[in-house]
Amino acid sequence: MDETSDEPPTSAVLLDNCHFSQVVFNNVEKFYIPGGDVTCYYTLTQNIVPRGKDWVGIFRVGWKTTREYYTFMWAPLPSDARSDTAVQQQIQFKAYYLPKDDEYYQFCYVDQDGVVRGASVPFQFRAETEDDILVVTTQGEVEEIELQNRNLHKENEELKASCASFQKQNIDLQEELNKTQELQNSLESLRCNTEKLELELNSLKKENKHLKELDDCREAELHQLKEQIQNVTSDKERLETRLKTALDRMDQLQSQVLNYEKEVENLSHMDRDKTEQLESLKEENRQLCVTRTQQKEQNKKLGHCMEYLKGSKAKQSLCLSRCLQNGQQQNRDLMKELEEQKRLFQILQAKKNEADEENQKLREENDRLLRHISQEVSSFSVVSQAQAPIPAPEVGGLLFGNLYSDFICNYFVLQASIRKCPICDEVFPEDIETSQYEVHVQSHLLECPLCSETFEKSNKQVFDDHIFCHGLE
Repeated sequence: MDETSDEPPTSAVLLDNCHFSQVVFNNVEKFYIPGGDVTCYYTLTQNIVPRGKDWVGIFRVGWKTTREYYTFMWAPLPSDARSDTAVQQQIQFKAYYLPKDDEYYQFCYVDQDGVVRGASVPFQFRAETEDDILVVTTQGEVEEIELQNRNLHKENEELKASCASFQKQNIDLQEELNKTQELQNSLESLRCNTEKLELELNSLKKENKHLKELDDCREAELHQLKEQIQNVTSDKERLETRLKTALDRMDQLQSQVLNYEKEVENLSHMDRDKTEQLESLKEENRQLCVTRTQQKEQNKKLGHCMEYLKGSKAKQSLCLSRCLQNGQQQNRDLMKELEEQKRLFQILQAKKNEADEENQKLREENDRLLRHISQEVSSFSVVSQAQAPIPAPEVGGLLFGNLYSDFICNYFVLQASIRKCPICDEVFPEDIETSQYEVHVQSHLLECPLCSETFEKSNKQVFDDHIFCHGLE
């Protein structure tokens, strides 16, 4: 059928739903001679928008649907796509694809939705007959025939004009009908919306009545809440005054704690200085011990010399005795100096013990102050909870509660519920046994086996020096 392999879009739409006036076929012959190409001329009116899949088919007269085409050609798109003017188009059907019988056929323009938009007058594919041969007539008959043709042509033009007018009127009436249908649909929609709005209005009236009743109840509740808020506000103001006093007291205690910490730091510096002095004295003591050892060796050598020189002359004996006396004098001087160093070491050790005792007292005082602060804050929180009748609504300001006070209370309650190692700062829970806590603290300490004095393991050098001092005694 068609020169291409693509099938045209068709449909099962009946003839009653087609719009044949949107495409007009022009210069359609009564018959076409078989074996020759056929050119189809048609006009696209302003009522149709041509699309890429529109096509023109040849149908046998009496067809029911667009699927009954004999052959077709794709309709070319016009170069001027303006929809407000008519466009002349043409398509040429090749002779090979045309029908070979003498049945009546007609051209039909079908859009890409498979809907017929225009149809031509019927025609046939047959050879020329004798009836169609031109008959030579007289001049008068010719003039009469021409006059008749002119009259018929004039009538044809008038009929075409009236047909175009009727078509235009039909289009206008169809547009008015569509507008009327749209207005009816809008009216029906408005009626439905009106009914829905009436139902909603009745429902809203009932809800409004119910809300008014609830509003009266809420006003009574609001009045009671206002009275409760006033009571809570007065309690809050009283508690805020007490809290301010407690915070001032806490600031004073914190300043005292800072002063104690500074004093402890100063004592720690003094302790370090004394430790350094003690180390320097130990170094001097070691040097004296070395000197004393060397002196003993010299004394031994002198003794050997004395034994060796007993049988010598009196002058040599006198010289040796003098040397021995000088050595003994030096030895006595060294012993005196060593005794002085020991005495100085004992003084420094006593001062160090005093500084340790003072440091221990300051630590105990610091712990006592922290326990006192914790007790005051915990007692204040218990009193505030007992005096608050109901929780205040969160409106703003101090009426919401003091976040700072909650933070302080939580901090000191936490401090009171935990144990902290004074050496490594490790924190233990409150439920830990005292023996475990003491074992942990004792693991950081070194105890002197002679005087039971304890030292931190981090200061092992001080512990060794202490043991060395016991050896000197």
